[in-house]
Order: sequence, then structure tokens, then C-alpha cells
Amino acid sequence: MNPLGARVRALDVMRGATLALMIVVNMSISDTLSFAPLLHAPWHGLTLTDVVFPTFLFVVGVSLSFALERYQAAGTAVLLRKVALRTSVIFLCGFLLYWFPFVKWDAGTVSMLPLGEARVLGVLQRIALCYALAALIIHFGGGRGLMAFCALALLANWWIFVAFGDDTLVGSAALRLDRWLLGEAHMYHGEGVAFDPEGVLGTLPATVNVLAGYLVGRLVRRLGAGYELIARLFLASAAAIVLALAWSSVLPFNKKLWTSSYVVVTVGIDLAALAVLVYLVDLRRAERVAAFFEVFGRNTLLIYLVAELLMSVMWLLQCGDQPLFMWLYRHGFQWWTGDKPGSLAFALTFMLACWGLGYALDKRGIYVRA
Repeated sequence: MNPLGARVRALDVMRGATLALMIVVNMSISDTLSFAPLLHAPWHGLTLTDVVFPTFLFVVGVSLSFALERYQAAGTAVLLRKVALRTSVIFLCGFLLYWFPFVKWDAGTVSMLPLGEARVLGVLQRIALCYALAALIIHFGGGRGLMAFCALALLANWWIFVAFGDDTLVGSAALRLDRWLLGEAHMYHGEGVAFDPEGVLGTLPATVNVLAGYLVGRLVRRLGAGYELIARLFLASAAAIVLALAWSSVLPFNKKLWTSSYVVVTVGIDLAALAVLVYLVDLRRAERVAAFFEVFGRNTLLIYLVAELLMSVMWLLQCGDQPLFMWLYRHGFQWWTGDKPGSLAFALTFMLACWGLGYALDKRGIYVRA
């Protein structure tokens, strides 16, 4: 058994691998130019891409199992200050990322992009809010409070969808709540209507993904890397996936609504993935695989921000009559590999460039954390 506080290397590899996959799927172009697993399900359903974000929340919970203990030892005031600071920094980074490039050019005049039209919620904002909720639930509610919240959040989410709307985009309770709280101007508009896939209602069930990661992190620290841990993870994974499949008959998997069945199935997938990584990384000593993904895991927030900013810049800058992003894709990859293979090759090349940044920072001992 590992002493409480010992690390299992597979956890760091899982964090890095999740970021690497997140960068690749965020580079996807369209239904016709990208492979289906690298695109979100149009509405109901589950693809590889749909598993990435909940896995990121899962590893946030795993990290919390290490950090929260130190915060609690320093007292409630210190814990609240640290949680508030980290939540604020991550939320602000996400908000600024969506507000970027902050200015617009119109007839030779430069003006600020109006804050009244800036998107409020998003990926980093959801991570920040779920992190804060999870930390507070664990600190003030303990184990019983954690389990009670998970059950209530999943059941209440299901009830709200049934009682106050349906499972369609325009008829969902999630859309109605976000319109009331945020207003359409502050919501995502990529679905044809104002609809935020990281909206308010989905934040509560998404917090369950973080709490599941926390519980698994505690288990890993208690048992250490070994076959008992792997067996428990696989058994829990099978139970979660069976429950999720049964639940999906009445509440479909839906990433954009973050349905309760979607939470349970993604937790099940994460448990199985972690079991495989423990076997490969900690027991079989797959050194090269571990070393590669650990580079991403050591500067996760910075690499993610740089990747998102670079993608935004490539879409904003024009090269002839098309965005720089499409020019690079067509002239660097599509012409010799084809449409979908070219899109994947472009995404992998960009991901490796981000890895190069992480490697350079790692070699210099530079680590940026919220």
C-alpha cells in the first residue's frame, strides 16, 4: 500500500493525454473534412470527442484529492482563499479567451469588442465552477455530503429536464435558464441559435465528474499501483457503464445538455481508461509513452491557453480569400493526404508543436499553474 500522498504516475499521464486529445479534437474542421470520432455528436449520442471534457473534469478531481488535504490542514479561511483565487483565475482566463481579440476593425477604425456581447460561460469557466463546488462540498460536507450531492445532482438534473422542458435544443430547460440568467448576447451562438453547451444547469451534474475523480484519487493513493486497484477500477467501470446504458433508454447521452446518463457513462469510461494506464505506465513501465504525455501534464493550463489562442489567431488572420487556418490545412496537408487524413495530420502536427512548447518549458523548469 502507498502512504497517503504518494503519486501514481498514470494519473499524470492521464492528465497529459487528455490535454493532447483536447487539442486534437479542437482542431477539427467540419463534418466533411474531419473524421467522425473527432467531432461532437450532433445532439444525442457519444463520440470520442464527447468524452474529452468530462475526462478533464475527472482529472481535476484527482488533482483535488492531493491539494485539498493541504488546504484543509491550513484552516478553513486559507482553504476558501485558495479556492476562490484559483477559481477566479481560471474563470477569468476562460472569459478573456472568448473575448479575444478584444478589438475590432471597422472602416479603418479600431474599437473595443462590447462586453455586452461577450460569452460568459465556457470550458475553463465550467472547470473553475465545478472545481470550486467540489472543493466546498468535500470540505463542508465530507464523504456523506459528497455522495448525497452526487445522487441529488444527477436525479434533480433528470427531473428538471422532464418537468421544465424536453431533450431538444430549443425546448430544453437548460436553454430557458441560460436565457433568463445570462441573456442571449452572452451565450454561445454556434448551434444556429443562442445555446450554451457549458451553461448553468449542466454545471451541477458536471461537478459529479470532478467528485468522481476525487474519490478515485483517494482510492489510488490508498491502494497504490497494483492489480487490486486495476480490478476495482474495472469493476466500478462496468457497473457505471451498465447503469448508464440502462438510464440512456429514458435519458439519452447528451454532452451539450450534460445529462445525468452522460455523466455516469463518462465516469465509467474514465475508470476503465485509468485502469489501463495504471497497468501500462506503472506496472509495465511504458516509459516513452509516460514521458511524452507528462510534458502536457506539467503545464496544462498554459499549453491549453496557448493552443486556443493560436487557433483563434489562425482563424482570424486572412491569407488571400481564406482564413490562415484553412490556408495551412489546404496547402500543408490536404493536397497530399486528402480531406480527412489531412485534417488529422494538421491537428497532430499542431498538437506536437504545443508539446514542443511544453518540453521547452519543462527543460527550463518553468511551470505555470493557477
